[in-house]
Amino acid sequence: MTTPSTPRPSSTRGAVIGDGTRIWHWVHVCAGARIGARCSFGQNVFVGNVVIGDNVKVQNNVSIYDAVTIEDDVFCGPSMVFTNVINPRSTWSASMNTVRRWSPGATIGANATVICGHTIGRYAMVGAGAVVTRMYPTTPWCRHPGPPRGLDVPVRRASAGIRRGVLRRLR
Repeated sequence: MTTPSTPRPSSTRGAVIGDGTRIWHWVHVCAGARIGARCSFGQNVFVGNVVIGDNVKVQNNVSIYDAVTIEDDVFCGPSMVFTNVINPRSTWSASMNTVRRWSPGATIGANATVICGHTIGRYAMVGAGAVVTRMYPTTPWCRHPGPPRGLDVPVRRASAGIRRGVLRRLR
């Protein structure tokens, strides 16, 4: 039974949502969405017809448009943006069917913008305010600190704060 303090999304009818997933106020989940277990969605989030793995945390004000795949243990910082059309124009309709994939353990910082069609590697870190405009290395542990710097050195596993159990599970 739902208690008064339990947040309620604006719509989840037809979506597949895993056990223990928390969906807060003013969240819209489209009917074709498949969301894993133990995820968390902050307020004002839009979830299109996408696939989202387990233990994913999506902060406030994030829109996840169609054709995005977010794998396990990904963190999406507040107000980060997934674009859904490469060349947007108001005078004609354009659909974007390019699959974008976020590999396990990736972290995307606050206000980062990711232009559609890119894959992010395992445990990669995209810094706050970064703009990802080209294919991101699919090698694990890469870092994109954002402006004014571009792609940077790999992140050490110890500095990423990853639990041993998570690493064991991914090998």
